Amino acid sequence: MLMPKRTKYRKMQRGRMKGRTLRGARITAGEFGLVALEPCWVKSNQIEAARVTATRYMKRLGKFFVKIFPDKSYTAKPIGTRMGKGKGNLEGWVAVVKPGRVMFEISGVSEEVAREALRLASHKLPLATKFYRKADLDAEMDARLGLNKEEEHANEE
Repeated sequence: MLMPKRTKYRKMQRGRMKGRTLRGARITAGEFGLVALEPCWVKSNQIEAARVTATRYMKRLGKFFVKIFPDKSYTAKPIGTRMGKGKGNLEGWVAVVKPGRVMFEISGVSEEVAREALRLASHKLPLATKFYRKADLDAEMDARLGLNKEEEHANEE
């Protein structure tokens, strides 16, 4: 399972998952991607299960990229323990995923194979996702940021 080699502190605070993702919202390495639609903590074993499912369906053709990493620790207290007496023991590692984050990318296979592989992978994840082609996601991101230069030139004339 994925986890950091070392961290500054063993136990982390929970934090907040407010707003859209700041980085990792574009498809960079592959041709197709799986984008998160809601905020969530994705555990390291869920990331691994999604990766294994997608690569098995692709029969090792093409390339599969995992764009998230579980670098946040989470703790849990034993069942039946009363409140208080400090923070619980380290339980595992999660990746904080906000809406708009590209979690997985695929290249080197047809769109049908990529769509089905990412659909199967999405069933292993605890959040709603959407399949995107690189060109479609770039166009949507540019429209959201107001970077459509063709439309600006048309409006000026």
